[in-house]
Amino acid sequence: MKLSTEYSPVEVEDKWYAHWEAKGYFHSEPDEREAFSVVIPPPNVTGMLHMGHMLNNTIQDILIRKAKLDGKNACWVPGTDHASIATEAKVVRMLREQGIKKSDLTREGFLEHAWEWKEKYGGIILQQLRKLGASCDWDRTAFTMDEERSKAVMQVFVDLYNKGKLYRGLRMVNWDPEAKTVLSNEEVLYKDEQSHIYHVRYQIEGSEDFVTIATTRPETILGDSAIAVHPDDSRYTFLHGKRAIVPLVNRSIPIIFDEYVEREFGTGALKVTPAHDVNDYEIGKRHELEVIEVLNDDGTINENGGLAHYVGKSRFKVRTEIVKELESSGNLVEIKPYAHNVGRSERTNAVVEPKLSLQWYVDMKSLAEPALEAVMTDEVEFFPKNQKNVYKHWMENIRDWCISRQLWWGHQIPAWYYEDEVFVATTAEEALYQARAKTGNHELEISDLRQDEDVLDTWFSSWLWPMSVFDEFSTKEEIDYYYPTSVLVTGWDIIFLWVARMIMAGYEWKHERPFKHVYFTGMVRDQKRRKMSKQLGNSPDALELISQFGADGVRYGMLSSSPAGGDLLFDEKLVDQGKKFCNKLWNALRMFKNLEIDDSLETPIENKLAIEWFEQKKSAILNDLASNFDQYRLSEALVSLYSFVWTDFCSWYLEMVKPDYEKPIDSYTYEKSMDLFEDLCLMLHPFMPFITEEIWHKLKDRKEGEDCMNGSWPKATSYDKEIIAKVEKAKDVISRVREIRNKNGIKKNEPLSVLVEESKGAQDLLAVNGVKEILIKLAVLSGIEWVSGEPEKSVGFLSGTEKYYVEIEQEIDVEAEKEKLEKDLAHAEGFVNSVEKKLSNERFVNNAPEAVVAMEHKKLADGKERVRIIKASLEKL
Repeated sequence: MKLSTEYSPVEVEDKWYAHWEAKGYFHSEPDEREAFSVVIPPPNVTGMLHMGHMLNNTIQDILIRKAKLDGKNACWVPGTDHASIATEAKVVRMLREQGIKKSDLTREGFLEHAWEWKEKYGGIILQQLRKLGASCDWDRTAFTMDEERSKAVMQVFVDLYNKGKLYRGLRMVNWDPEAKTVLSNEEVLYKDEQSHIYHVRYQIEGSEDFVTIATTRPETILGDSAIAVHPDDSRYTFLHGKRAIVPLVNRSIPIIFDEYVEREFGTGALKVTPAHDVNDYEIGKRHELEVIEVLNDDGTINENGGLAHYVGKSRFKVRTEIVKELESSGNLVEIKPYAHNVGRSERTNAVVEPKLSLQWYVDMKSLAEPALEAVMTDEVEFFPKNQKNVYKHWMENIRDWCISRQLWWGHQIPAWYYEDEVFVATTAEEALYQARAKTGNHELEISDLRQDEDVLDTWFSSWLWPMSVFDEFSTKEEIDYYYPTSVLVTGWDIIFLWVARMIMAGYEWKHERPFKHVYFTGMVRDQKRRKMSKQLGNSPDALELISQFGADGVRYGMLSSSPAGGDLLFDEKLVDQGKKFCNKLWNALRMFKNLEIDDSLETPIENKLAIEWFEQKKSAILNDLASNFDQYRLSEALVSLYSFVWTDFCSWYLEMVKPDYEKPIDSYTYEKSMDLFEDLCLMLHPFMPFITEEIWHKLKDRKEGEDCMNGSWPKATSYDKEIIAKVEKAKDVISRVREIRNKNGIKKNEPLSVLVEESKGAQDLLAVNGVKEILIKLAVLSGIEWVSGEPEKSVGFLSGTEKYYVEIEQEIDVEAEKEKLEKDLAHAEGFVNSVEKKLSNERFVNNAPEAVVAMEHKKLADGKERVRIIKASLEKL
């Protein structure tokens, strides 16, 4: 078989993905096997593949492919989220470019355009995930606004309402003036920003006295209802019963006393604007203040402020102008620079305004208790564990969830109004039935009812995702088989927005956890630890990376630098390393496929040892991998596999079994090597599926359907530590000989003679069948002889506590040899000190297993022997 000199992912990846899909390997149906189910965190329907998606979906694909190899019925459900705010903004922008304003359209007309946009662009990211190798069950692709998911949303809304866990109330909300909708607290991002604080004086009514307040938002002066001071603030006791005049507006407002006021902040006097500040609203309720709303939904000033020349202007333009007017009127005392926390919309980046609004809310306290207990008791287990503390803090301080949004794209709230009554039902017909029953008016028609104009928060559909994708609200077979799902892979940044809410929903409607484990990925950052973003220009094009380095190379690069829960410091060098790893595997295949096989040849003794050593080492690695997979230490798993394949297989095993130049290989060695290479493909497949599938089919003749993806994970068995240790010692001796060869300029193919000082350790090593032959072959030796002392014209070295000598003809550099031995001595003495320190720790000695303490004593004895030998060698120089 003639193979190309370099692995070409472009030719391989599309071929194998199409093959897997055609074979139906991604599809799952309930059967007798153990289910392993994963639901994709649905990307926004507006989304394009970025680095965060690549990390998250690579991890999910690894877990799914590993589960398949373990013989489980793996089901990975894909889908997209309708993303109300982001999608509506995209559609509005598209229509604007066509000369159409949203305000010119009816709701139905706008939704026609929105659905057209969704059908055209909404599935792009799912197509892109195929390039990454994502083995999703595409037959199950769901959308949060499709018929099944929408039905579930309606049922849940009605159920919560009927249980008294959902209500409509007038409360302060976070308002996005750009998207013109309310936001939940979790959709507001706060950060310190440089601004100004303005000191403004208000005249005391009926006097020449003034009181000065400090504000960061002078435009809200137009909505002031009072001035508040602390009741114990002696500076202001004379203001009892007095009123003040709002500057420019000339409105008379009361001066009130309230303990909320911080005497140390600003001037100690607080302007109270109940319609535009959460805390002011609470003060207003306590003192029955007038609520004056001066901002329109788009952030412009309305006529309620009383100054006509500001009406229709943006809040920030008015801020600039009102400061000038306050200054010219003599009411501006001073302006100071001021840094404070500013809330911005997660979606539009607009500065969020507090706004009094009638909205729908979920009573979260009634849902939180079982969801908190589930995580604290590890019924829902978090990886890494530190996220439990974050979750606990949020759940213990949970606030009601505002679920209504002032948009058209989304699930329209299933509430209908007639006069002053509200009727909540899954359909208009059911609402009409309720209305006729309540009013006694059987002449009512659907047209007499008015459906709520708002839509539900997008998260109100995605919190049902683990249930709704398996049709919990329609059928039973699938939900009973696949639920609870096995693991959720997501970012820690949506632990409140999504993870906590899914857990609450699971216990509310299924009375059990929605998933067994939650694996939190870190954030993808650049080498300067900055979050990757289009704005910073530090985020590579995901598809371009795949095109340049191959999907396997990209997957390797992402995973090898991604510790569980820790941030991923992305470096393109790691992706390139992944590409080189693919080539390394490819070249190992080429080496075998270029060999001639001779069935008549006896298997060399060194090959038998090499095969036994590698099989034992493979079992050790499989045991480590099992532990790493159990704890979701996927980065550690991949790094150990990389070392095992690159170093143990390619650098050592192949050298041990490779025949001399242009010589044939015996059939036993060849077949066993193919078996071992096959196992490596299976072990690497979850991480690097394309290269492993390609090599798998070139290793042996395969039957129809005998694919790597469809194979079985190699069995981890007990392993012989002695065999592994002996060959590792032999490798160390070979490395030392090669080092001496290089330092003394001796050619690679020039045979050297090695002499071994007689000791039990050396005798035990060389007594192992095949060790001597491996040493001679890989170190290129003319022979190995025993000696009782240090021979002349030789360079000595230690391997463990055994002393070896390499005979050389060149003059030995005594100073260089002395310097090397002194370095070895410092290292050996440091090792002895560290072991002695550990053994002097009573807690360690008393609590550690007996075998562990015994091992430390052995290390100490070996270390001291090594120190003795090095010192003896130094004395002879």
